[in-house]
Amino acid sequence: MTSDRTADTPEPPAPRRAGLPRNVKVLAVASLFNDIATEIVFPLLPSFLLTVLHGNKFSLGAIEGAADSLASLLKLWSGSLSDRLGNRKRFVFTGYALASIVRPLIGLVTHPWQLMAIRLTDRFGKGLRAAPRDAVIASSTDQTNRGWAFGFHRAMDHVGAAVGPLLATLFLYFFPDQLRTLFLLTLIPGLCVVVLIGLGLREPAQTAEPRPASTLSWAPFDRNFRLFLAALVIFNLGNSTDSFLLLRAEELGLPKLYLPALWSVFHIAKSLANLYLGRLVDRQGPRRLLYAGWGVYALVYLGFGLATSVWEVWVWFLVYALYYGLAEPAEKTLVAHLAGPHRRGLAYGWYNFAIGLTMLPASLLFGAIYQTFGAVAAFTMGALFSLTGTALFRFVRDPAPPAAT
Repeated sequence: MTSDRTADTPEPPAPRRAGLPRNVKVLAVASLFNDIATEIVFPLLPSFLLTVLHGNKFSLGAIEGAADSLASLLKLWSGSLSDRLGNRKRFVFTGYALASIVRPLIGLVTHPWQLMAIRLTDRFGKGLRAAPRDAVIASSTDQTNRGWAFGFHRAMDHVGAAVGPLLATLFLYFFPDQLRTLFLLTLIPGLCVVVLIGLGLREPAQTAEPRPASTLSWAPFDRNFRLFLAALVIFNLGNSTDSFLLLRAEELGLPKLYLPALWSVFHIAKSLANLYLGRLVDRQGPRRLLYAGWGVYALVYLGFGLATSVWEVWVWFLVYALYYGLAEPAEKTLVAHLAGPHRRGLAYGWYNFAIGLTMLPASLLFGAIYQTFGAVAAFTMGALFSLTGTALFRFVRDPAPPAAT
């Protein structure tokens, strides 16, 4: 008896394509501009909330925690619905446009609740676009260039994340204390994103297969995909916010003045790692690189926990960039392989949901242990979670090749 779940059937080998498709390039450049705008704002939000809006650390945690949780829930829903409607560009465009419009309004807020409303709307946009965008990339590529495509997209994203803080630093050097003006100016890169997506992105060719019913269930996916999500959740319970790494850097003696420079160097290194290692995924397969990436993560967290001097901070941040280059394209390529071509929106929704679901508990647990028992205990815990997730991933099998006809 044959199965009617075509989503579990991997794609047949495709002829090698020269270069990257138009959609991948458009989404990559759009991500670059979007992250320029995002990273102009994000590093300055804590100071803006506490000193200008007179908020507190609890309100900061509540705002960011609620925003990330909302984005995680929406990624699952939007991925499923985009599978059903068959129009992913609509979700990608609306998500980017919404964030681009509301982000500059941070320059006008006068109360913490207003900032929370804007951050929630911003993250609503991210939740709306993320899974459909990944599905567009997967559907615009094949097995010969999918890892390269995801690596290139993430590389451009990280370039934007490096440029944003540098532009903010340059602006504030010449115009001190003009945070509100700086936030308003993020409308410019935001408009670039909207134009790029609106005019440049094309809906991928639709398969002749019937569209799946709109559902948030993971029933359409086999044991391998579910096991991968379980391993991902366990791994990410040790993957707390990178703010703790910056805090550790400061504890080890890095002056605050150099934190933006460290952050920019880190993102440049992530970009280079994604560019090279994304192509390696296509040659070696995602499994080996994912093993290596998660192992590097455990090593980095042990390194941060045991570090005793500032120079080690720079070394471990560079090694940490290697983790991103190994894991990001490998994970997203593996999702496409395990899910098959017909439910990619839902698959990337579950993938993003699994990551987002752990963000708040991982950071709360890490912070509590850091506060109570110190850096060594907290970072060791993070490393142990990552190794446990890696061990569970060992039981995930590659999808079977299509049956001969």
